[in-house]
Amino acid sequence: MIDKTTVNVTLGYTLNLGNFQSLRVDLGCTDFVRDGENHDEAMERVYKFIETKVVEKIEDAKKELE
Repeated sequence: MIDKTTVNVTLGYTLNLGNFQSLRVDLGCTDFVRDGENHDEAMERVYKFIETKVVEKIEDAKKELE
């Protein structure tokens, strides 16, 4: 039997733009626990992926606002 256990991570960040404006970025991902991983390792892998993507999107948005 194949284990189809999943892990899900959703991460958000609000950037204060000043003048009562803000930018909110929310990203999420669901993935399967891979062979050789336990639940904690899978969660950490997915979390790092989402964290990296949130930082990228915030940096992209800052550049567009300049």
